[in-house]
Amino acid sequence: MTVAMPPLLGGLGRALVQQGRLQETEAERIAADAKPETGGFVGQLIASGRMGSRDIAVFAAQTFGYPLLDLNAFSSDHLAKEAIDRRVMQNHQTLALIRRGNRLSVAMADPTNLRALDEIRFQTGMIVDPVVVEADKLLARLAKVTEKADEALQNLIEDDLQFEFDEENADEAELDGSTSEVDDAPVVKFIQKILHDAIAEGASDIHFEPYEKYYRIRFRVDGVLREIAQPPLVIKEKIASRIKVISRLNIAEKRVPQDGRMKLVLSKGRAIDFRVSSLPTLHGEKIVLRILDPSSATLGIDALGYEPDQREALLDAIQRPYGMILVTGPTGSGKTVSLYTCLNILNQPGTNISTAEDPAEINLAGINQVNVDDKVGLTFAAALKSFLRQDPDIIMVGEIRDLETAETAIKAAQTGHLVLSTLHTNDAPQTLTRLMNMGVPTFNIASSIMLITAQRLARRLCACKVPMDVPRETLLNAGFSEDDLDGSWQLFGPGGCERCKGSGYKGRVGIYQVMPVSESIQRIIMSNGTSLDIAAQALAEGVRDLRRSGLLKVRQGVTSLDEVLATTNE
Repeated sequence: MTVAMPPLLGGLGRALVQQGRLQETEAERIAADAKPETGGFVGQLIASGRMGSRDIAVFAAQTFGYPLLDLNAFSSDHLAKEAIDRRVMQNHQTLALIRRGNRLSVAMADPTNLRALDEIRFQTGMIVDPVVVEADKLLARLAKVTEKADEALQNLIEDDLQFEFDEENADEAELDGSTSEVDDAPVVKFIQKILHDAIAEGASDIHFEPYEKYYRIRFRVDGVLREIAQPPLVIKEKIASRIKVISRLNIAEKRVPQDGRMKLVLSKGRAIDFRVSSLPTLHGEKIVLRILDPSSATLGIDALGYEPDQREALLDAIQRPYGMILVTGPTGSGKTVSLYTCLNILNQPGTNISTAEDPAEINLAGINQVNVDDKVGLTFAAALKSFLRQDPDIIMVGEIRDLETAETAIKAAQTGHLVLSTLHTNDAPQTLTRLMNMGVPTFNIASSIMLITAQRLARRLCACKVPMDVPRETLLNAGFSEDDLDGSWQLFGPGGCERCKGSGYKGRVGIYQVMPVSESIQRIIMSNGTSLDIAAQALAEGVRDLRRSGLLKVRQGVTSLDEVLATTNE
């Protein structure tokens, strides 16, 4: 006879009732009284005196087939505690134990807590293996981890760091009498430390996020967000006010989004710009800082990840006196860095270069940069028309968004100027059909565009990478050919070490499709061919699509197969 379980009970409670260890009404009452902060169902069961921590752990391990671990025998130094957000650990009483490749062992008193497992999988993107531990030992270990995190946060606030903000142009009129909020010394030092750590870790964005019961700060490193601190909720207004003052934003205005810029001076020879965006949310202002490091534009084309034939095609195109080069890809795929790398190569005393951007992200000496502003009529098209009266040699347009901008840019390319720009399309062939759909005449497209580059960014494997054995069928399905699987190369996957903080990845590398517009492709454009026709012709001419370029990086051991499958479509 099957016992009908009340919907309140989880897997552990149902198992205890089914095996006669608890009465149904008793289990339901314990589940109703359970609170997350006191250990959930397991914590309430222990508090009721019906079962001890050890008995529950042994029962759960035997019933559900998970390994049983004595946490007291596991050193805190070896914990992979950075793998899980502190909030998730506290809310669900879970603790990351060991990280091996794409698998994470997690200590739990209740291995049937599916909500906790789902949240950990979603947050980490990893396969989660529950390990059963005794609840009292787990809570004690979590308390120690939390205490150490609090001490580290306090040290951040108290650390006397010597960084100087560029505040010469801060608008004091906007302070609105809130001096106490913006001049709080611990908060100032804490923000300086956060900015410095973000730069040191190679983060691209910093998120300051207020919620109802906590406040968190996250870094986006190598395209992945990671929580790094949970400062006290009471200082959220002081953090927001301090950042807004430095960014020349109105701290009295908290009802509408605002955008600004700030600068952190690291030394006489190096300063980092930040693009700042504030957004009113239910529980306060969320602030996101985009880190704009000018040194990224001076890395050189060799550091971006182009294959030799792709690099040669791109360098040949940018050395031509006129025509258009387009770089495509989604937001965050590195288009700006690619364009500025090209501009840095072209930036010579005898060349006049002008750019129109929204906004200019990288400041480069010797280049005339303009921020477009639709509110005052300074659109991309208007800036382009003005450039043509400024005796330009090279023009860079941040993005082609409409027909007017596209036609003006093409006209510039046809009248003796080299034009570089971006479009949001999935690959190079689709870029040409996108322009056709905008309404640009096919003969203008065919006669002006010389080369299109589509790109993505994939995480680069850390030095701790490990060899992986993947079934042949899986490799073939991913896009490898039979000839590729000749046994001459080894596939690698993420490992995990201190340098990469257990992620197995460190840095990113570009994956590119570099498609010169040949005479054959021009004929397809003139005959109103589709993107599939253009892609087939490009492939026949030896142009690798994004997936094949990514698989080449896998063969070279630069990135993992999972990363390429996640960042490219086929």
